Amino acid sequence: MPTPGPASRRLLACGVVALLAVVLGALLLARADAGLSTRRATVAGVPLTEVRADGVSGDLRPGVVIAHGFAGSARLMRPLADSVARRGAIAVLLDFAGHGASHARLPGAGRDEERSRALLRHDLDVAVAWLRGRPGVDPDRIVLVGHSMGAGAVTRYAVAHPEIDRTVAFSLPDGGDVPAGWPGRLTLVVGGLEFAGFRQAVDEATRDAPPGTRTRVVAPGTEHVSVLFAPRTHAAVLDALPDRTGGPPPAPLTRPGGAGLLLAGLALGFVPLAALLSRRAGAGTGGPRTGAGRWLAATVAAAGLGAALAALLPTARLPLAVGGYVAVFLLFTGVLLAAAARFAQPRRPPVTAGGVRSAAVAVVLLGYAALAVALPLHLGLTSTVPVGARWWLLPLVTFCCLVFLLGAERLADGHGIRYAATGGIAVLVLAVAAVLGLAPGFVLLVVPLFAALVAWQAAWAGVLRRRDAPWWLAPSVGAVLLAWPIATTLPLA
Repeated sequence: MPTPGPASRRLLACGVVALLAVVLGALLLARADAGLSTRRATVAGVPLTEVRADGVSGDLRPGVVIAHGFAGSARLMRPLADSVARRGAIAVLLDFAGHGASHARLPGAGRDEERSRALLRHDLDVAVAWLRGRPGVDPDRIVLVGHSMGAGAVTRYAVAHPEIDRTVAFSLPDGGDVPAGWPGRLTLVVGGLEFAGFRQAVDEATRDAPPGTRTRVVAPGTEHVSVLFAPRTHAAVLDALPDRTGGPPPAPLTRPGGAGLLLAGLALGFVPLAALLSRRAGAGTGGPRTGAGRWLAATVAAAGLGAALAALLPTARLPLAVGGYVAVFLLFTGVLLAAAARFAQPRRPPVTAGGVRSAAVAVVLLGYAALAVALPLHLGLTSTVPVGARWWLLPLVTFCCLVFLLGAERLADGHGIRYAATGGIAVLVLAVAAVLGLAPGFVLLVVPLFAALVAWQAAWAGVLRRRDAPWWLAPSVGAVLLAWPIATTLPLA
C-alpha cells in the first residue's frame, strides 16, 4: 500500500478535528437539556415553549414569560429559560408575530406603529394567560422578561397590568415606555458596549422613579446580542424572581457554546468533503487581469451604487423586514460587479463544470452547506426552519446572494483575496448606508453577524479554489450560507 502523502494526512486530521467538534457540540447541547422538560404548544396562533425542571413538586411556583427582540426568537432566549427553570420557576418563551415559528406577520417591521404594538401586546396576553393556567404556576407571581423590542413590549404590558409582580428589560429601546412615577418594580439591564441610545433609555426610565422600584444593571463587555448570554444578565433575572430558592449557578454559554462547536465542526468538515472534487489540470484562469486600483474602484462604486438604488426602490414591499433591502442591495451590486468585469477584462472561454462527477459533488456540497448553517443555529441559537412566506423568500434571497457572489467571482477573476475583500467592502458599505439612513438602522446591529457569514463563505471559496472547482460552485455554496439565516431569521413584515 502506498504511504499517504502530506495532503492526505492533513485532510485526515481535518476530518478528525471536525468530528470531535461535532461530538463535543452535541454533548454540550444534550447537557443543556439535562434535567429539564420542554412542552410546545400553539395558542391563538402564538407558538409557546414551556420549560420547567424535572422532579420539582410541592408549592406553587413563580411563572416567567420571556420575550425576544426584533429578529430574535424563542430559541435565542432559551438559555434564560434554562436558568429560570433550574431555580424552580416555570418559564414560557414565545415567538412574536413575524418571528421564529410564527406564521403571522408583523406590520410596520417591528417599529413603533400602533398596529405592531397591538400585535405584540396580543401575543404577550396569550402567553401570560396560558402560563397562569399551567399546573404548578402561582398566577399571582408572574414575572416578565424581554429584550430590545421585547423589552419595550413587556414594559408597556406591565404598566397596563399592575398585577405583574416584576419586569426585567434588557436593552430597552425607549425610556418613554416607562411613565414618570410608575410604581411597578423594574430591572433594567444594558450591555457595556451597546450604543449610547440604549444607555440613555435607561437613564430616562429611572428618572423620577419612586424609591426602591428601579434596579439598574450593566453587563460589562457585551453588546446588543451578547448581553443575552452574560452571567450578570442571568443573575439579574434570578434576583427578580419572587421566590429566590437555591440552585445551580446559571450557565448561559452551555447552549450557544454547543451550537458554536457544532457550527465549527461542520464548517471544518467541508474541507475533506471538498476533496471529492477531482483536480483538473489547467483549470485555473491564470490570475486577475484587472489592476488592483481599478478593481478596488469598481468594487466600491458597485457597492455604493447598489446601496443607493436599493434605497430608491420600495424594498419594504418584500415581506422580509431589513432582509428586503439587503437582498436587493446584493442583487444590484452583483449585477454592477459583473458589468465591471465584462468591460474591465478581455473575454475568455468559461471553465467547464468538469463532468458528471463534479456536478454530483456540487449537489452534495450545496446540501451540506444548508445543513451546516441551519442545523447548529436552530439547535442552539435561533429558529432557522422556514415557515409561511419564508418558503418562497428563501429561494428569492438565495438568488440575490448568488448574483452578488457570481459578480464578485467574475471581477476577482480567480484571486481569492479580492473575492473575500469584495464581501468585506459590501458589509462596510451596508453599515455606512445604515448610518446615512439609506438602509434600515437595524442593519448596524447585525453587521457583525453578516460579516461572519461573509468571511465563512469566503473561506469555503478558498477551499474550492484549491481544488480547481468550477468557477460557479463557490458562489453557489456561499449563496446558501448567506441566504439561509437572512431568509429564516429576519421578521416577516
